[in-house]
Amino acid sequence: MKIPYSVPYLVGNEKKYVADSVESTWISGGKYVNKLEEELSNRLATNHTLVVSNGTTALHLAYLGLGIKAGDEVIVPGFAFMAAANLLIHLNAIPVFADVDPDTWCITSESIEAKITNKTKAVVPIHTYGNVCDMETISDLDLIIIEDGAEALFSKYQGLNCGTIGDVGTFSMHATKTITTGEGGFVITDDDEVAQLMATMRSHGLPTRGAYNHTLAGHNFRLTNMQAALGCAQLENVDEVISERRRVFDTYKIFLADKDGIKFQQYNSDIDPVVWAVAVALDTKAFPQGRDSVVAQLKEIGIETRPGFVASSRLPYFERHSVPISESLGDSVISFPTYPSLSDNDIAEICDCLLSVRS
Repeated sequence: MKIPYSVPYLVGNEKKYVADSVESTWISGGKYVNKLEEELSNRLATNHTLVVSNGTTALHLAYLGLGIKAGDEVIVPGFAFMAAANLLIHLNAIPVFADVDPDTWCITSESIEAKITNKTKAVVPIHTYGNVCDMETISDLDLIIIEDGAEALFSKYQGLNCGTIGDVGTFSMHATKTITTGEGGFVITDDDEVAQLMATMRSHGLPTRGAYNHTLAGHNFRLTNMQAALGCAQLENVDEVISERRRVFDTYKIFLADKDGIKFQQYNSDIDPVVWAVAVALDTKAFPQGRDSVVAQLKEIGIETRPGFVASSRLPYFERHSVPISESLGDSVISFPTYPSLSDNDIAEICDCLLSVRS
């Protein structure tokens, strides 16, 4: 691809710190794991951070720490990456899908409330593409809240860091994310008991390192010291990363915000987003060939884009349900390359190429 969908921003001490972790011989646990957890806690203003092997195990750990069990209903959005819903199936819990707002593309308190039953245990607001759900109204529903912030690290809601508003916040540090450890993720919480349970569950149910007295049936969700070293280097440049991501988003808006047939995801006034992926919905009147054909046309030119998430109702392994807004978004949303090293000229070319295939 002439312009790929994602490029990691490796401009600092990544090689130095990873080499140091290897030379130390502490390549599993080690000082960088502890350092990364401490620095993330400080940055996000939370009491506890536990780094884990990926964003999906972060969600799994949150479910286990908050007591999600077989038969529990957990409400999730119909338009989103499906990790949160998929994990519930593996736990023999029940994902219940609520539709999203047509403008913000996020789950709402009204759509959640309509799905609450006497079996409802929790809700997972997924902060899609860097937007943040309306957490004030969602918090009023008196449910356990697991914030999936995989796509919204460092976004803020009413001045609060995404992930710090619910009972537990989960994040990804995948190669495409705002900061990366290759794979990797983390959970945050201010609840001491939940944090201790998750810490024990993360490492085979062993509360003490080096002693084989399992206190519960745990998992191995640990992040390696080498990956954590990469994360520590990434955090050193995070302010620059955030600034460049905002530049990228603003530049896309300059070229596309007033163009017919192209609708940006909307951010409410109390959201200060760090956009993970700039995305728009395409109107079929302007793009009669359809979104998938637009993705293919741009790929032929050398520009890699991604279609929106397939709505939950279109996936065959979930029980039948109706989420029409999610289906519409799944058919029309396209997301563009969004990374700090993307130049304004690259963005101009992407936008020009998109407009060139518009009727």
